[in-house]
Amino acid sequence: MIEKVLEGFGIDTSKAEYKPFGSGLINHTWKISSPDGEFILQKINTHVFSSPKDISDNMLMIKQYLDSVAPKYFFVGPIIAKNGDSILELDGETYRLFPYVVNSLTIDEVEKPEQAYHAAKQFGKFTRMLEAFNPNKLKISIQDFHNLPFRVKQYRKALNIASKQRLEEAEWAIKEIERHFNIVNIFNEAVEKKELTVRVIHHDTKINNVLLNKNTGGGICVIDLDTVMPGYFISDVGDMMRTYLSLSNEEETNFENIKIRPEMFAAIYKGYMEEMEKTLNKSEKELFIYSGKFMIFMQAIRFLTDFLSGDLYYKISYPSHNLTRAENQIFLLNKYIDSESVFNDIIESRSKVLELTS
Repeated sequence: MIEKVLEGFGIDTSKAEYKPFGSGLINHTWKISSPDGEFILQKINTHVFSSPKDISDNMLMIKQYLDSVAPKYFFVGPIIAKNGDSILELDGETYRLFPYVVNSLTIDEVEKPEQAYHAAKQFGKFTRMLEAFNPNKLKISIQDFHNLPFRVKQYRKALNIASKQRLEEAEWAIKEIERHFNIVNIFNEAVEKKELTVRVIHHDTKINNVLLNKNTGGGICVIDLDTVMPGYFISDVGDMMRTYLSLSNEEETNFENIKIRPEMFAAIYKGYMEEMEKTLNKSEKELFIYSGKFMIFMQAIRFLTDFLSGDLYYKISYPSHNLTRAENQIFLLNKYIDSESVFNDIIESRSKVLELTS
């Protein structure tokens, strides 16, 4: 099947070799080595991304724009198949092909501040390079993906349909979510007052969605653009806060291992603001720390909603898996809030340094 797909993209398969690649949980990915070069082949999970053509169109639109205004910006766009399209449908499956970036690597955990810095800088640069591009031209790949009011409605509905047993099991998590509902109010107010600008946002800024230079560790470019849509910068910054600040992820069951690393916050702030400081408005800069609360709270509420609904969305390995994930994120949220004064000191220190050097 892979050889048929490669032939559809005009790739010589006579000596082609392929092997599974990366650690993504949604699409199936292979690295291809052939006489025509090295490539990344993906089979798109159409259960998650129901309109792969829309995603492909978004990528091509962005590539064409960047090629015209910033030809030196490194952007990994899809390869056009023999049918003239950037996706190939074969036997009911949908595929796409990208060039493989030589001397690049991805990592699954942030171990050093430099990694967080380079990733944040690349995600910030991606949005900055597209500042003059109309984000509303992009098609929505996942409806209501980071729509917090929508997630709250789902949560309220789940509370009404949940079994008595699940409500009892989730009592602590429910109380904590309700205690932090001011996070929702702040978001609603910022949107209502138009304090947040709609921009081209990646929406999935985990560390393995940026390519790093294998030799220097520097950032090369962002990848996995399926979720690139119109949105707010707090989605990208918030997801970095959620996934970079603690070495323990949402699967951690010993919550004592969840610790905030202020040096990672400093690295994210430095990298992102080096690219976006002149682009963000005053209100957005004031919401920089809030972005972490926004994303951690939203992920907590999503896990809790799924548990209360009977585990319909996220795959589970044991009965209380989604509840544990929700409690994990609530614990992270509380740790994050406890660190706000430290975060403010980091921002203030950087501002003073910039004043002295300007």
